[in-house]
Amino acid sequence: MAYIAQIHRPSSIRHAVKLNLMSPEDSSLVVAKANKIEIWTYSEEGLVMLSSKSFHGRVSMLAKIRPFGSSTDHLLIGTSRFKYFTAAWNYDRDELETVNSFEDLSDRHMRELQSRDACLVDPTGHYVMLELFEGVINLIKVLKPKKGRGDEDYLDKAEQIRLSELKVRASTFLFTETQQPKIALLYTEGKGGNVRLATYQVVDDKGQYSSFNPIKDRENELDGLDFSCSHLIPVPKGDRGQKRYMVRNSLVPKALLGGIIVVSESSMTYLDDESNAVVKFSLDEPSIFVAWEQMDGLNYILADAYARLFLLTILVDGPEVVGMKIRHLGKTTKASQMVLLKEELVFIASHEGDSQLVKINLNQEQDAITIIQTIPNIAPILDFTVMDIGGLEGESKLNQYSSGQAQLVTGSGVNECGSLRSVRSGVGLEDEGILADIQDVMGVFALSSTQTENETDILLVSLPVETRIFKFNSDGDIEELDDFLGLSLDETSLLAMNIDNGLILQVTPSMVKLVGSSPEHRCREWKPPNGQHITIASANLEYLLLSFGGATLVSLEINNGLRVIEVQRLCQDDQIACIHVPFQNNGIGVVGFWKSGTISILDLQDLSIIQSEVLRKKDDASVPRDLALVQILPVNVSGPTLFVAMEDGIVLTFKVDPVSYALFGKKSIVLGTQQARFFVLPQSAELSNIFAAAEHPSLIYGSEGRIIYSAVTTDSISFVCPFQNGAYPNNIIVATDEALKISRVDKQRRTHIRTLPMGITVRRIAYSLLERAFGLGCIKRELIGDQETVSCSFVIVEDVLFNQVGQEFQLDRSDEIIECVIRAELPTTYQESLAERFIVGTSFLDDNSSSNEKGRILVFRIDSSRTPYLISSLTLSCACRQLAVLNNQIVAALVKTVVVYSYLETTTGSADFTKVATYRCSTCPIDIVVNNKTIAVADLQKSLVLLEYHPSKDGKSNKLVEIARHYQAYWATAASYLGDESYLESDQEGNLIILRRNMEGLTAEDKRRLNITGEFHLGEMVNRIQRVQMKPKFNAVVIPRAFLATTEGSIYLLSAIPFSTQDLLFNLQNSIASHIKTLGNIDFNSYRSFRNKDREATEPFRFVDGELIERFLDQDESVQRNICTGLGQSVEDIRDLVEELKRLH
Repeated sequence: MAYIAQIHRPSSIRHAVKLNLMSPEDSSLVVAKANKIEIWTYSEEGLVMLSSKSFHGRVSMLAKIRPFGSSTDHLLIGTSRFKYFTAAWNYDRDELETVNSFEDLSDRHMRELQSRDACLVDPTGHYVMLELFEGVINLIKVLKPKKGRGDEDYLDKAEQIRLSELKVRASTFLFTETQQPKIALLYTEGKGGNVRLATYQVVDDKGQYSSFNPIKDRENELDGLDFSCSHLIPVPKGDRGQKRYMVRNSLVPKALLGGIIVVSESSMTYLDDESNAVVKFSLDEPSIFVAWEQMDGLNYILADAYARLFLLTILVDGPEVVGMKIRHLGKTTKASQMVLLKEELVFIASHEGDSQLVKINLNQEQDAITIIQTIPNIAPILDFTVMDIGGLEGESKLNQYSSGQAQLVTGSGVNECGSLRSVRSGVGLEDEGILADIQDVMGVFALSSTQTENETDILLVSLPVETRIFKFNSDGDIEELDDFLGLSLDETSLLAMNIDNGLILQVTPSMVKLVGSSPEHRCREWKPPNGQHITIASANLEYLLLSFGGATLVSLEINNGLRVIEVQRLCQDDQIACIHVPFQNNGIGVVGFWKSGTISILDLQDLSIIQSEVLRKKDDASVPRDLALVQILPVNVSGPTLFVAMEDGIVLTFKVDPVSYALFGKKSIVLGTQQARFFVLPQSAELSNIFAAAEHPSLIYGSEGRIIYSAVTTDSISFVCPFQNGAYPNNIIVATDEALKISRVDKQRRTHIRTLPMGITVRRIAYSLLERAFGLGCIKRELIGDQETVSCSFVIVEDVLFNQVGQEFQLDRSDEIIECVIRAELPTTYQESLAERFIVGTSFLDDNSSSNEKGRILVFRIDSSRTPYLISSLTLSCACRQLAVLNNQIVAALVKTVVVYSYLETTTGSADFTKVATYRCSTCPIDIVVNNKTIAVADLQKSLVLLEYHPSKDGKSNKLVEIARHYQAYWATAASYLGDESYLESDQEGNLIILRRNMEGLTAEDKRRLNITGEFHLGEMVNRIQRVQMKPKFNAVVIPRAFLATTEGSIYLLSAIPFSTQDLLFNLQNSIASHIKTLGNIDFNSYRSFRNKDREATEPFRFVDGELIERFLDQDESVQRNICTGLGQSVEDIRDLVEELKRLH
């Protein structure tokens, strides 16, 4: 059985609508993200989300309806599985609730629309039109309240009407002066492909629906339209001081307001449906328009496919339309839909980039667009890779996403909206307030003036040439002090802390000072000899260890008036790089050294070495720069842990024997390219956390017997200290490059996303741990004049800040497209070990070319300047769709063929390819997965086939042998090996299936079958699947197996369910589904059941939906008790179980 849970929720917005949902006066913005409905409102700060609800269906349409007699609007929602419902805001429960629902029971063999489903509401609000299938519309009348019928039952039964216009491109209701609505249809004729416009009256004078007969019912038609016509814009009649009238005996009919605009790539055509008058306007620069929105009666904004906005203005003379004009406003994101929220304020929903809230000044010629707010969107995810930031020294990859050690890097967005996104589990850092705009902070230290335990009211801020003191009162007011207990404020402070007996210790470059708040506390000072300067210091309540001159160590006893215990000068010109004195392990200190690159644990009584460890590797000049020895895991689980921040951004950890202080269990993790700074945050029960300020700021803590590195959702942190105050409990002080802030660390992890805008499509991505770099297959689209140019390149970016390194490799031909990128270790003749390489597969778009060159395989190495260098290329007679490596040989999925090539690099600039085996596929391979000597091939139409590579033997040649196959039709998009002879495969309909080879079959034919052991409807198309290799902990509830990324911006974690918990989770899913109703009252089993054009199931098979399971935590106690009835587990046990599952992501 499989368990699937969301790591990142869908972020693509395809549908949006403005309506008065929550009150008659205030409007709301409702957006749809796959199976999620979000309600936003506008405030001075921008858009604020008020509600978010998931339900059992994927949204295919949104519309607003105002029932008769209602003061607020209702929301009409349609799903991709033809279930529809209306929802209204419940003021008592403060949530959306279902009003009525219905289902389209049309013949499933009808052809679905080529474009997305459409829902139109006529301007009077009396009729609703649904477009779901070619040649068919459904008309629904909004009924008036009637005695004997509930107020909620206001939608009449849908009337299905056949159309002769089969290939409808766009449709809209027209503005009329009567209660008889009209619709306009933009369609393509079956013969010849002519584009025409036709208008119909929906009902006659008696309220009967029209038969839409083109001979007798068609009101008007317009022929000779541009083939690129795509949108219809209805124009309101308006009020321009004159009534609309027609002069019937006029020789030239006039085009008056109230008609329709036909939008094409090169022209705009205005039709007055009543006078049949036409006004045409040709564009100076053609473009592909994708969305429009009305600003007022005469002005409309148009968005094109190149993320540009235009203003279309209707030119009038009174009520007469005399022309049109269009002007460019600026660039935004690529729009899927636009919504006017209020005057000049427009929400741009996007599927291919971030959604935006923009202000448009129609009277401004230049810089007319101001971006107010950006809503992140990582859809569509074209490809992704898993970057394990731990395990640099040969450790196995764990891909522990929940711990923050696994980072998912995605190629997201398309064209101008393309970007790299880093997705990592982390903790949030919420700012409580900004204390001061202070720059160049050298350190922050929290002190207590009252010596109250766990209570701090003094903040000491160290600056380059001074120290500043801030005092907090119980109400949260802050005052800066000019003096405090005689502390030195005229130089920087290296250390400040409270110690016993009401004393405060301060270390500056010139002295060590011990001061107290009572008169009996005499100020004590210690200064280094000969005017030398203290460079580093660390202390606990009893000992102070410092270095002056960079080469002398001094141990001081604090409680004995800063008595010097021992002084030691380093020999052999070595210098001290870092010092740490732990709180829990009294009497020892840890020191890191520059020249030798070692760390040593010292006895503070005589500064003798207890243990020492050399950290520097061969040909590595990195040195330790910061240290922390803390009890991060419970004592019964582990002893203290030593953390070492190296200069190159690597953090090393050692387990420390609490008696002998021996170091063992060395591990490493990468937090950046420069050293991290450690700040110890004491916790309860003598445990501590560590805040690591680095390029990837992280909170390091213990959980479930392991050390967790959780990303922190903020950047540019310089210094941190814990701060406990009555007004600010459980907070930390954070110093950034710009300001000093007081912040609170969230207790729960959440997904942290970092974005690197690329402005191009990142189609393929691969990660090399050895090179610490990503190889990107990029597509760049440019519009030069009215010509579109496309170019492809292979780019290297480093793995910390995602900045490009070296020069990109530009493909020579403009019609060559990168299809796949992988990293591999390949053999060479000039070195013993395998060489790290990137392999790129391409295809040529020009099918009419007489050349036999249809694709290439390119092998790159990264040179000393970190530029990709082409070693060798292999010309192919067909496109290379996917690549993999089998036993140091290259496996290429070509069109209709899988080929195995032997590869041998003869020099640094040449290599030999030799074809050694081939296999003919059913149609076209989409994805390939290699496991040992087995190759799984996901076919475009024919599901999955397993091949086994047989090397030459006894004079027989190498060959690929089919050993198993899934015999059902299945339009695959991605595949992955899960282990235990099982494979996961996704399709274009949003389904997932798990296939397992029937090794226990009785006959050879049985063993050749791949049987379905699980199937599930995800509702989103999966673009890429990456396998997870994780060591399961003992008694794990589920075992992670794969990450999945979708076109809607979702990322899922699929896990295997051990036999011991299968029945419990399956029964829990059924119980939750029966007790919890979602919007639309759609049945869970119906929503998650497998369905494609050939087969339809009634429920998911051997799959557990993590999203449904986690809803258990949102229910009140009584509902939880009802759910747990019959499960054999208490409410508390089930709650613990679900919380453990949630911690996976």
